[in-house]
Amino acid sequence: MPFITTHLQPFWKEEPDNGKGKTAAVVCSSLSVPLLCPQPCLDHRANLPASQPALSVVPEEADMPNSEQGCGSPLELFHRIAAQGELVRGLKARGAAKDEIDSAVKMLLSLKTSYKAATGEDYNVDCPPGDPAPESGEGLAATDADEDFVDPWTVQTSSAKGIDYDKLIVRFGSSKIDKELVNRIERVTGQRPHRFLRRGIFFSHRDMHQILDAYENKKPFYLYTGRGPSSEAMHVGHLIPFIFTKWLQDVFNVPLVIQMTDDEKYLWKDLTLEQAYGYAVENAKDIIACGFDIKKTFIFSDLDYMGMSPGFYKNVVKIQKHVTFNQVKGIFGFTDSDCIGKISFPAIQAAPSFSNSFPQIFRDRTDVQCLIPCAIDQDPYFRMTRDVAPRIGYPKPALLHSTFFPALQGAQTKMSASDPNSSIFLTDTAKQIKTKVNKHAFSGGRDTVEEHRQFGGNCDVDVSFMYLTFFLEDDDKLEQIRKDYTSGAMLTGELKQELIEVLQPLIAEHQARRKEVTDGIVKEFMTPRKLFYDFQ
Repeated sequence: MPFITTHLQPFWKEEPDNGKGKTAAVVCSSLSVPLLCPQPCLDHRANLPASQPALSVVPEEADMPNSEQGCGSPLELFHRIAAQGELVRGLKARGAAKDEIDSAVKMLLSLKTSYKAATGEDYNVDCPPGDPAPESGEGLAATDADEDFVDPWTVQTSSAKGIDYDKLIVRFGSSKIDKELVNRIERVTGQRPHRFLRRGIFFSHRDMHQILDAYENKKPFYLYTGRGPSSEAMHVGHLIPFIFTKWLQDVFNVPLVIQMTDDEKYLWKDLTLEQAYGYAVENAKDIIACGFDIKKTFIFSDLDYMGMSPGFYKNVVKIQKHVTFNQVKGIFGFTDSDCIGKISFPAIQAAPSFSNSFPQIFRDRTDVQCLIPCAIDQDPYFRMTRDVAPRIGYPKPALLHSTFFPALQGAQTKMSASDPNSSIFLTDTAKQIKTKVNKHAFSGGRDTVEEHRQFGGNCDVDVSFMYLTFFLEDDDKLEQIRKDYTSGAMLTGELKQELIEVLQPLIAEHQARRKEVTDGIVKEFMTPRKLFYDFQ
Protein backbone atom coordinates (compact mmCIF):
# COMPACT_ATOMS: atom_id res chain seq x y z
CA MET A 1 0.00 0.00 0.00
CA PRO A 2 2.85 2.31 -0.79
CA PHE A 3 2.36 6.17 -0.93
CA ILE A 4 4.25 11.96 -1.36
CA THR A 5 5.48 14.26 1.00
CA THR A 6 6.25 17.84 0.16
CA HIS A 7 4.44 19.98 2.70
CA LEU A 8 4.82 21.13 6.24
CA GLN A 9 2.12 20.79 8.84
CA PRO A 10 1.66 19.20 12.27
CA PHE A 11 1.97 15.45 12.49
CA TRP A 12 1.70 12.82 15.16
CA LYS A 13 4.56 11.13 16.93
CA GLU A 14 3.99 8.44 19.52
CA GLU A 15 6.34 8.07 22.43
CA PRO A 16 7.60 4.48 22.79
CA ASP A 17 5.84 1.83 24.78
CA ASN A 18 6.79 2.35 28.42
CA GLY A 19 6.63 -1.35 29.16
CA LYS A 20 3.15 -1.13 30.62
CA GLY A 21 1.26 -1.13 27.37
CA LYS A 22 0.87 2.66 27.45
CA THR A 23 1.91 5.12 24.83
CA ALA A 24 1.62 8.85 24.45
CA ALA A 25 1.15 10.75 21.22
CA VAL A 26 2.39 14.27 20.74
CA VAL A 27 2.11 16.56 17.78
CA CYS A 28 5.23 17.83 16.09
CA SER A 29 5.29 20.68 13.60
CA SER A 30 7.80 19.55 11.05
CA LEU A 31 8.23 18.77 7.38
CA SER A 32 5.66 16.01 7.08
CA VAL A 33 6.03 12.59 8.64
CA PRO A 34 9.48 11.42 7.72
CA LEU A 35 12.84 11.51 9.43
CA LEU A 36 13.10 15.24 9.78
CA CYS A 37 12.48 16.38 13.31
CA PRO A 38 13.74 13.91 15.90
CA GLN A 39 11.54 15.12 18.71
CA PRO A 40 8.46 17.27 19.42
CA CYS A 41 9.60 20.80 18.77
CA LEU A 42 6.71 23.24 18.85
CA ASP A 43 3.47 23.87 20.64
CA HIS A 44 1.11 22.06 18.32
CA ARG A 45 -2.05 23.88 19.25
CA ALA A 46 -0.89 27.02 17.53
CA ASN A 47 -0.78 25.03 14.31
CA LEU A 48 -4.35 23.77 14.33
CA PRO A 49 -7.55 25.52 13.26
CA ALA A 50 -9.42 27.19 16.10
CA SER A 51 -12.41 24.96 15.46
CA GLN A 52 -10.42 21.74 15.77
CA PRO A 53 -9.01 20.42 19.04
CA ALA A 54 -5.44 19.26 18.90
CA LEU A 55 -5.09 15.58 18.14
CA SER A 56 -3.12 14.24 21.04
CA VAL A 57 -3.06 11.61 23.69
CA VAL A 58 -1.82 13.17 26.89
CA PRO A 59 1.17 11.33 28.32
CA GLU A 60 0.01 9.26 31.23
CA GLU A 61 3.12 9.29 33.40
CA ALA A 62 5.23 12.22 32.27
CA ASP A 63 4.85 15.66 30.78
CA MET A 64 5.42 16.16 27.10
CA PRO A 65 9.10 16.74 26.43
CA ASN A 66 10.29 20.18 25.46
CA SER A 67 12.92 20.97 22.88
CA GLU A 68 14.40 23.73 20.82
CA GLN A 69 12.00 25.51 18.47
CA GLY A 70 14.73 25.88 15.93
CA CYS A 71 15.45 22.19 15.35
CA GLY A 72 15.80 21.15 11.75
CA SER A 73 17.83 21.88 8.64
CA PRO A 74 17.62 25.25 6.83
CA LEU A 75 15.28 23.75 4.23
CA GLU A 76 13.00 22.38 6.96
CA LEU A 77 12.93 25.79 8.65
CA PHE A 78 12.18 27.46 5.32
CA HIS A 79 9.13 25.24 4.78
CA ARG A 80 8.03 25.62 8.39
CA ILE A 81 8.16 29.41 8.11
CA ALA A 82 6.09 29.29 4.93
CA ALA A 83 3.47 27.08 6.59
CA GLN A 84 3.43 29.18 9.76
CA GLY A 85 2.97 32.34 7.70
CA GLU A 86 0.05 30.71 5.91
CA LEU A 87 -1.40 29.79 9.30
CA VAL A 88 -1.11 33.35 10.60
CA ARG A 89 -2.87 34.70 7.52
CA GLY A 90 -5.60 32.13 7.95
CA LEU A 91 -6.14 33.01 11.61
CA LYS A 92 -6.41 36.70 10.75
CA ALA A 93 -8.81 35.99 7.89
CA ARG A 94 -11.07 33.98 10.22
CA GLY A 95 -11.01 36.67 12.86
CA ALA A 96 -9.46 34.38 15.45
CA ALA A 97 -8.90 35.50 19.01
CA LYS A 98 -6.06 38.00 19.52
CA ASP A 99 -4.08 35.77 21.88
CA GLU A 100 -4.23 32.93 19.35
CA ILE A 101 -2.97 35.18 16.56
CA ASP A 102 -0.27 36.62 18.83
CA SER A 103 0.91 33.11 19.73
CA ALA A 104 1.14 32.13 16.07
CA VAL A 105 2.98 35.36 15.18
CA LYS A 106 5.42 34.80 18.06
CA MET A 107 6.18 31.33 16.74
CA LEU A 108 6.65 32.70 13.21
CA LEU A 109 9.18 35.28 14.45
CA SER A 110 10.99 32.59 16.45
CA LEU A 111 11.27 30.40 13.35
CA LYS A 112 12.65 33.31 11.33
CA THR A 113 15.22 33.98 14.05
CA SER A 114 16.27 30.31 13.96
CA TYR A 115 16.46 30.43 10.16
CA LYS A 116 18.78 33.45 10.23
CA ALA A 117 20.94 31.79 12.85
CA ALA A 118 21.19 28.66 10.68
CA THR A 119 21.81 30.37 7.33
CA GLY A 120 23.21 33.81 8.18
CA GLU A 121 20.52 35.37 6.01
CA ASP A 122 17.02 36.75 6.56
CA TYR A 123 14.13 34.59 5.38
CA ASN A 124 13.07 35.35 1.81
CA VAL A 125 10.05 33.50 0.45
CA ASP A 126 11.50 33.56 -3.08
CA CYS A 127 14.92 32.19 -2.09
CA PRO A 128 14.80 28.73 -0.52
CA PRO A 129 18.12 27.31 0.65
CA GLY A 130 19.32 24.60 -1.75
CA ASP A 131 17.25 23.01 -4.47
CA PRO A 132 13.45 23.22 -4.38
CA ALA A 133 11.37 20.18 -3.54
CA PRO A 134 9.99 18.13 -6.45
CA GLU A 135 6.41 18.29 -7.59
CA SER A 136 3.67 16.48 -5.69
CA GLY A 137 3.50 12.88 -6.84
CA GLU A 138 7.26 12.50 -7.22
CA GLY A 139 8.18 12.27 -3.56
CA LEU A 140 10.45 14.56 -1.58
CA ALA A 141 14.19 14.26 -1.64
CA ALA A 142 16.11 13.99 1.59
CA THR A 143 16.57 17.44 3.09
CA ASP A 144 20.19 16.76 3.95
CA ALA A 145 22.84 14.76 2.17
CA ASP A 146 23.29 12.57 5.24
CA GLU A 147 19.61 12.38 6.20
CA ASP A 148 17.39 9.37 5.57
CA PHE A 149 13.93 10.12 4.22
CA VAL A 150 10.95 7.82 4.65
CA ASP A 151 7.30 8.33 3.85
CA PRO A 152 4.65 6.04 2.29
CA TRP A 153 5.84 6.82 -1.23
CA THR A 154 9.52 7.64 -0.94
CA VAL A 155 12.43 5.89 0.77
CA GLN A 156 15.82 7.54 0.31
CA THR A 157 19.18 7.14 1.99
CA SER A 158 22.69 8.27 1.22
CA SER A 159 24.21 5.23 2.93
CA ALA A 160 25.17 2.08 1.04
CA LYS A 161 24.16 0.19 4.18
CA GLY A 162 20.60 1.47 3.85
CA ILE A 163 18.31 3.23 6.32
CA ASP A 164 19.52 3.78 9.89
CA TYR A 165 16.68 1.94 11.61
CA ASP A 166 17.73 2.84 15.15
CA LYS A 167 17.33 6.52 14.28
CA LEU A 168 14.06 5.72 12.56
CA ILE A 169 12.66 4.14 15.73
CA VAL A 170 13.51 7.28 17.70
CA ARG A 171 12.04 9.61 15.12
CA PHE A 172 8.85 7.64 14.59
CA GLY A 173 8.44 7.01 18.30
CA SER A 174 7.98 3.25 18.00
CA SER A 175 9.59 0.54 20.14
CA LYS A 176 12.46 -1.76 19.20
CA ILE A 177 11.76 -5.48 18.89
CA ASP A 178 14.42 -6.61 21.32
CA LYS A 179 15.57 -10.06 22.36
CA GLU A 180 13.20 -10.03 25.31
CA LEU A 181 10.16 -9.55 23.06
CA VAL A 182 11.34 -12.21 20.60
CA ASN A 183 11.78 -14.64 23.50
CA ARG A 184 8.31 -13.81 24.80
CA ILE A 185 6.78 -14.50 21.39
CA GLU A 186 8.51 -17.88 21.44
CA ARG A 187 7.20 -18.67 24.94
CA VAL A 188 3.65 -17.59 24.17
CA THR A 189 3.35 -19.38 20.83
CA GLY A 190 5.50 -22.39 21.61
CA GLN A 191 7.10 -21.90 18.17
CA ARG A 192 10.60 -20.92 17.12
CA PRO A 193 10.53 -17.25 16.09
CA HIS A 194 10.44 -16.62 12.36
CA ARG A 195 13.80 -15.78 10.78
CA PHE A 196 12.50 -12.24 10.16
CA LEU A 197 12.26 -11.82 13.92
CA ARG A 198 15.51 -13.62 14.70
CA ARG A 199 17.44 -11.39 12.27
CA GLY A 200 15.79 -8.05 12.98
CA ILE A 201 14.03 -7.78 9.62
CA PHE A 202 10.90 -7.03 11.60
CA PHE A 203 12.58 -4.62 13.98
CA SER A 204 10.01 -2.25 15.46
CA HIS A 205 6.55 -2.48 17.01
CA ARG A 206 3.67 -0.68 18.64
CA ASP A 207 1.80 -2.47 21.43
CA MET A 208 2.91 -6.01 20.57
CA HIS A 209 2.96 -6.77 24.28
CA GLN A 210 -0.78 -6.01 24.37
CA ILE A 211 -1.36 -8.56 21.62
CA LEU A 212 0.59 -11.20 23.53
CA ASP A 213 -1.32 -10.35 26.72
CA ALA A 214 -4.59 -10.80 24.83
CA TYR A 215 -3.48 -14.11 23.37
CA GLU A 216 -2.40 -15.44 26.77
CA ASN A 217 -5.75 -14.39 28.24
CA LYS A 218 -7.75 -16.03 25.42
CA LYS A 219 -8.89 -12.64 24.12
CA PRO A 220 -9.37 -12.18 20.37
CA PHE A 221 -7.32 -10.28 17.85
CA TYR A 222 -6.99 -10.41 14.08
CA LEU A 223 -4.36 -9.65 11.45
CA TYR A 224 -4.52 -6.96 8.77
CA THR A 225 -2.03 -6.26 6.00
CA GLY A 226 -2.30 -5.13 2.39
CA ARG A 227 -0.91 -4.53 -1.05
CA GLY A 228 -1.04 -1.59 -3.45
CA PRO A 229 -1.46 -3.29 -6.86
CA SER A 230 0.47 -0.98 -9.19
CA SER A 231 1.49 -3.65 -11.72
CA GLU A 232 0.65 -7.20 -12.70
CA ALA A 233 4.02 -8.65 -11.66
CA MET A 234 5.20 -8.62 -8.07
CA HIS A 235 8.84 -8.92 -7.02
CA VAL A 236 10.37 -10.87 -4.15
CA GLY A 237 10.42 -7.81 -1.91
CA HIS A 238 6.62 -7.68 -2.08
CA LEU A 239 6.49 -11.14 -0.50
CA ILE A 240 8.14 -10.09 2.77
CA PRO A 241 5.02 -8.92 4.68
CA PHE A 242 2.99 -11.84 3.35
CA ILE A 243 5.57 -14.47 4.27
CA PHE A 244 5.63 -13.11 7.81
CA THR A 245 1.87 -12.64 8.05
CA LYS A 246 1.39 -16.26 6.96
CA TRP A 247 3.63 -17.34 9.86
CA LEU A 248 1.68 -15.14 12.28
CA GLN A 249 -1.61 -16.60 11.10
CA ASP A 250 -0.29 -20.13 11.56
CA VAL A 251 1.21 -19.70 15.03
CA PHE A 252 -1.60 -17.59 16.52
CA ASN A 253 -4.45 -19.26 14.59
CA VAL A 254 -6.33 -16.02 13.96
CA PRO A 255 -8.34 -14.50 11.08
CA LEU A 256 -6.69 -12.24 8.53
CA VAL A 257 -7.93 -9.46 6.26
CA ILE A 258 -5.83 -8.32 3.28
CA GLN A 259 -6.67 -4.98 1.68
CA MET A 260 -5.94 -4.46 -2.01
CA THR A 261 -5.76 -0.69 -2.43
CA ASP A 262 -6.66 -0.55 -6.11
CA ASP A 263 -8.48 2.75 -5.47
CA GLU A 264 -5.24 4.28 -4.18
CA LYS A 265 -3.30 3.14 -7.25
CA TYR A 266 -5.99 4.59 -9.53
CA LEU A 267 -5.63 7.93 -7.73
CA TRP A 268 -1.83 7.99 -7.72
CA LYS A 269 -0.92 6.23 -10.96
CA ASP A 270 -1.82 6.60 -14.61
CA LEU A 271 -4.24 3.67 -14.55
CA THR A 272 -7.85 3.12 -15.46
CA LEU A 273 -10.20 1.71 -12.84
CA GLU A 274 -10.35 -1.52 -14.81
CA GLN A 275 -6.55 -1.81 -14.87
CA ALA A 276 -6.25 -1.14 -11.14
CA TYR A 277 -8.86 -3.76 -10.30
CA GLY A 278 -7.28 -6.23 -12.72
CA TYR A 279 -3.90 -5.79 -11.03
CA ALA A 280 -5.58 -6.37 -7.66
CA VAL A 281 -6.93 -9.72 -8.83
CA GLU A 282 -3.61 -10.79 -10.36
CA ASN A 283 -1.67 -9.74 -7.25
CA ALA A 284 -4.18 -11.62 -5.11
CA LYS A 285 -3.13 -14.82 -6.91
CA ASP A 286 0.49 -14.28 -5.82
CA ILE A 287 -0.65 -13.55 -2.27
CA ILE A 288 -2.81 -16.67 -2.14
CA ALA A 289 0.17 -18.68 -3.42
CA CYS A 290 1.96 -17.81 -0.16
CA GLY A 291 -0.26 -20.45 1.44
CA PHE A 292 -2.88 -18.57 3.42
CA ASP A 293 -5.71 -20.55 4.97
CA ILE A 294 -8.85 -19.89 2.92
CA LYS A 295 -11.01 -20.57 5.97
CA LYS A 296 -9.35 -17.76 7.90
CA THR A 297 -8.45 -15.22 5.20
CA PHE A 298 -10.49 -12.51 3.50
CA ILE A 299 -8.88 -10.60 0.63
CA PHE A 300 -10.76 -7.55 -0.61
CA SER A 301 -10.51 -4.89 -3.29
CA ASP A 302 -11.39 -1.41 -2.05
CA LEU A 303 -13.16 -0.70 -5.34
CA ASP A 304 -15.28 -3.80 -4.84
CA TYR A 305 -15.81 -4.10 -1.08
CA MET A 306 -16.54 -0.57 0.08
CA GLY A 307 -19.64 -0.34 -2.08
CA MET A 308 -21.14 -3.47 -0.52
CA SER A 309 -20.18 -2.94 3.13
CA PRO A 310 -22.04 -0.23 5.06
CA GLY A 311 -20.00 -1.05 8.16
CA PHE A 312 -16.73 -0.40 6.36
CA TYR A 313 -17.94 2.86 4.85
CA LYS A 314 -19.33 4.09 8.16
CA ASN A 315 -15.90 3.69 9.73
CA VAL A 316 -14.30 5.53 6.82
CA VAL A 317 -16.67 8.46 7.44
CA LYS A 318 -16.02 8.41 11.20
CA ILE A 319 -12.28 8.62 10.61
CA GLN A 320 -12.69 11.38 8.03
CA LYS A 321 -14.71 13.46 10.50
CA HIS A 322 -11.92 13.34 13.08
CA VAL A 323 -9.01 14.34 10.83
CA THR A 324 -8.91 17.84 9.37
CA PHE A 325 -7.49 18.82 5.99
CA ASN A 326 -4.78 20.76 7.80
CA GLN A 327 -3.79 17.65 9.74
CA VAL A 328 -3.81 15.26 6.78
CA LYS A 329 -1.59 17.68 4.85
CA GLY A 330 0.84 17.54 7.72
CA ILE A 331 0.90 13.76 7.92
CA PHE A 332 1.10 12.98 4.21
CA GLY A 333 2.37 16.18 2.62
CA PHE A 334 -0.66 16.74 0.41
CA THR A 335 -0.82 20.08 -1.36
CA ASP A 336 -3.67 22.20 -2.64
CA SER A 337 -3.12 20.75 -6.11
CA ASP A 338 -3.71 17.13 -5.04
CA CYS A 339 -7.06 15.65 -5.96
CA ILE A 340 -9.56 15.20 -3.14
CA GLY A 341 -9.42 11.44 -3.64
CA LYS A 342 -5.85 11.39 -2.31
CA ILE A 343 -6.81 13.53 0.65
CA SER A 344 -9.63 11.21 1.67
CA PHE A 345 -7.78 7.95 0.99
CA PRO A 346 -5.93 7.61 4.35
CA ALA A 347 -9.26 6.98 6.08
CA ILE A 348 -9.84 4.03 3.73
CA GLN A 349 -6.50 2.46 4.63
CA ALA A 350 -7.27 3.07 8.31
CA ALA A 351 -10.76 1.49 8.34
CA PRO A 352 -9.67 -2.19 8.23
CA SER A 353 -7.99 -1.58 11.60
CA PHE A 354 -11.43 -1.78 13.23
CA SER A 355 -13.24 -5.09 13.52
CA ASN A 356 -16.75 -3.86 12.76
CA SER A 357 -15.56 -2.90 9.27
CA PHE A 358 -16.07 -6.64 8.61
CA PRO A 359 -19.51 -7.52 9.99
CA GLN A 360 -19.54 -10.82 8.11
CA ILE A 361 -16.50 -11.87 10.18
CA PHE A 362 -16.93 -10.13 13.53
CA ARG A 363 -20.60 -9.14 13.39
CA ASP A 364 -20.99 -5.84 15.26
CA ARG A 365 -18.05 -6.32 17.64
CA THR A 366 -15.88 -3.24 18.07
CA ASP A 367 -13.53 -4.63 20.73
CA VAL A 368 -11.38 -7.00 18.66
CA GLN A 369 -7.88 -5.55 18.43
CA CYS A 370 -5.94 -5.60 15.18
CA LEU A 371 -2.27 -6.45 14.55
CA ILE A 372 -0.76 -4.97 11.39
CA PRO A 373 2.50 -6.36 9.93
CA CYS A 374 3.85 -3.85 7.38
CA ALA A 375 6.94 -2.03 6.19
CA ILE A 376 7.65 0.98 8.37
CA ASP A 377 6.95 3.45 5.55
CA GLN A 378 3.25 2.69 6.11
CA ASP A 379 3.41 3.76 9.76
CA PRO A 380 2.13 7.33 9.14
CA TYR A 381 -1.28 5.90 8.19
CA PHE A 382 -1.50 3.99 11.42
CA ARG A 383 -0.17 6.75 13.68
CA MET A 384 -3.15 8.69 12.41
CA THR A 385 -5.39 5.67 12.99
CA ARG A 386 -4.11 5.13 16.53
CA ASP A 387 -4.79 8.75 17.40
CA VAL A 388 -8.34 8.65 16.08
CA ALA A 389 -9.25 5.18 17.46
CA PRO A 390 -9.98 6.06 21.12
CA ARG A 391 -11.99 9.12 20.07
CA ILE A 392 -14.40 6.94 18.10
CA GLY A 393 -14.51 4.20 20.70
CA TYR A 394 -12.21 1.58 19.15
CA PRO A 395 -8.99 -0.09 20.33
CA LYS A 396 -5.75 1.13 18.80
CA PRO A 397 -4.23 -1.22 16.23
CA ALA A 398 -0.87 -2.76 17.11
CA LEU A 399 1.92 -2.86 14.53
CA LEU A 400 5.00 -4.83 13.55
CA HIS A 401 7.37 -2.93 11.25
CA SER A 402 9.77 -4.45 8.74
CA THR A 403 12.92 -3.06 7.18
CA PHE A 404 13.04 -2.29 3.47
CA PHE A 405 14.01 -4.81 0.83
CA PRO A 406 16.93 -3.45 -1.22
CA ALA A 407 17.10 -3.17 -4.99
CA LEU A 408 19.66 -5.35 -6.74
CA GLN A 409 21.75 -2.27 -7.43
CA GLY A 410 22.04 -1.49 -3.70
CA ALA A 411 20.20 0.01 -0.76
CA GLN A 412 20.58 3.54 -2.17
CA THR A 413 18.57 2.72 -5.30
CA LYS A 414 14.88 2.06 -5.75
CA MET A 415 13.16 -1.04 -7.08
CA SER A 416 10.83 -0.26 -9.95
CA ALA A 417 8.38 -2.35 -11.93
CA SER A 418 9.50 -0.37 -14.99
CA ASP A 419 13.09 -1.59 -14.50
CA PRO A 420 13.11 -5.40 -14.72
CA ASN A 421 16.74 -5.50 -13.56
CA SER A 422 16.07 -3.70 -10.27
CA SER A 423 14.78 -6.83 -8.55
CA ILE A 424 13.91 -10.50 -8.89
CA PHE A 425 10.31 -10.78 -10.08
CA LEU A 426 7.99 -13.65 -9.28
CA THR A 427 7.67 -14.34 -13.03
CA ASP A 428 11.43 -14.66 -13.63
CA THR A 429 12.86 -17.90 -15.02
CA ALA A 430 15.82 -19.68 -13.41
CA LYS A 431 18.05 -18.30 -16.16
CA GLN A 432 16.82 -14.74 -15.63
CA ILE A 433 17.44 -15.04 -11.87
CA LYS A 434 21.00 -16.21 -12.47
CA THR A 435 21.69 -13.45 -14.97
CA LYS A 436 20.24 -10.71 -12.79
CA VAL A 437 22.15 -11.75 -9.69
CA ASN A 438 25.45 -12.16 -11.52
CA LYS A 439 25.18 -8.95 -13.56
CA HIS A 440 23.26 -6.54 -11.34
CA ALA A 441 23.55 -7.52 -7.65
CA PHE A 442 25.71 -4.88 -5.97
CA SER A 443 28.87 -6.40 -4.52
CA GLY A 444 30.68 -5.68 -1.29
CA GLY A 445 33.77 -7.38 -2.67
CA ARG A 446 37.16 -5.86 -3.47
CA ASP A 447 38.43 -4.71 -6.86
CA THR A 448 40.73 -7.68 -7.33
CA VAL A 449 40.82 -11.27 -6.13
CA GLU A 450 44.12 -10.58 -4.37
CA GLU A 451 42.67 -7.62 -2.43
CA HIS A 452 39.54 -9.58 -1.59
CA ARG A 453 41.55 -12.52 -0.25
CA GLN A 454 43.60 -10.11 1.85
CA PHE A 455 40.94 -7.71 3.14
CA GLY A 456 37.66 -9.60 2.69
CA GLY A 457 34.26 -8.38 1.55
CA ASN A 458 31.70 -6.09 3.18
CA CYS A 459 28.45 -7.90 4.00
CA ASP A 460 26.86 -4.65 5.17
CA VAL A 461 26.59 -3.37 1.60
CA ASP A 462 26.59 -6.61 -0.41
CA VAL A 463 23.11 -7.14 -1.87
CA SER A 464 23.52 -10.90 -2.34
CA PHE A 465 24.22 -11.28 1.38
CA MET A 466 21.31 -8.94 2.21
CA TYR A 467 18.97 -11.12 0.14
CA LEU A 468 20.23 -14.24 1.90
CA THR A 469 19.32 -12.73 5.27
CA PHE A 470 15.72 -12.59 4.01
CA PHE A 471 15.47 -15.99 2.34
CA LEU A 472 18.07 -18.43 3.72
CA GLU A 473 16.45 -20.26 6.64
CA ASP A 474 19.59 -21.83 8.12
CA ASP A 475 21.10 -19.41 10.67
CA ASP A 476 24.33 -21.37 11.02
CA LYS A 477 24.92 -21.44 7.27
CA LEU A 478 24.19 -17.72 6.98
CA GLU A 479 26.70 -16.96 9.73
CA GLN A 480 29.33 -19.15 8.08
CA ILE A 481 28.79 -17.33 4.77
CA ARG A 482 29.19 -14.01 6.57
CA LYS A 483 32.45 -15.12 8.18
CA ASP A 484 33.85 -16.58 4.96
CA TYR A 485 32.99 -13.53 2.86
CA THR A 486 34.23 -11.08 5.48
CA SER A 487 37.52 -12.95 5.83
CA GLY A 488 38.06 -13.25 2.08
CA ALA A 489 37.73 -17.03 2.04
CA MET A 490 34.58 -16.67 -0.11
CA LEU A 491 34.65 -14.64 -3.33
CA THR A 492 31.82 -12.51 -4.69
CA GLY A 493 30.99 -15.02 -7.44
CA GLU A 494 30.69 -17.77 -4.84
CA LEU A 495 28.41 -15.63 -2.67
CA LYS A 496 26.20 -14.85 -5.65
CA GLN A 497 25.98 -18.54 -6.45
CA GLU A 498 24.75 -19.20 -2.90
CA LEU A 499 21.96 -16.68 -3.47
CA ILE A 500 21.06 -18.10 -6.89
CA GLU A 501 20.71 -21.57 -5.36
CA VAL A 502 18.29 -20.16 -2.77
CA LEU A 503 16.22 -17.97 -5.10
CA GLN A 504 15.74 -20.35 -8.04
CA PRO A 505 13.80 -23.04 -6.13
CA LEU A 506 11.96 -20.42 -4.05
CA ILE A 507 10.61 -18.68 -7.17
CA ALA A 508 9.94 -21.95 -9.00
CA GLU A 509 7.90 -23.30 -6.06
CA HIS A 510 5.96 -20.05 -5.85
CA GLN A 511 5.19 -20.18 -9.57
CA ALA A 512 3.95 -23.76 -9.23
CA ARG A 513 1.62 -22.81 -6.37
CA ARG A 514 0.35 -19.78 -8.29
CA LYS A 515 -0.59 -21.95 -11.27
CA GLU A 516 -2.95 -23.82 -8.98
CA VAL A 517 -4.77 -20.62 -7.98
CA THR A 518 -7.83 -20.56 -10.23
CA ASP A 519 -10.23 -17.65 -10.75
CA GLY A 520 -12.70 -19.61 -8.63
CA ILE A 521 -10.26 -19.77 -5.71
CA VAL A 522 -9.60 -16.03 -6.00
CA LYS A 523 -13.34 -15.38 -5.96
CA GLU A 524 -13.76 -17.49 -2.84
CA PHE A 525 -10.97 -15.63 -1.01
CA MET A 526 -12.50 -12.28 -2.06
CA THR A 527 -16.11 -13.12 -1.15
CA PRO A 528 -17.30 -11.51 2.12
CA ARG A 529 -18.08 -14.40 4.45
CA LYS A 530 -17.70 -15.74 7.95
CA LEU A 531 -14.21 -16.94 8.80
CA PHE A 532 -13.29 -19.75 11.16
CA TYR A 533 -11.48 -18.90 14.38
CA ASP A 534 -11.36 -20.18 17.95
CA PHE A 535 -12.23 -17.14 20.05
CA GLN A 536 -15.81 -16.40 21.09
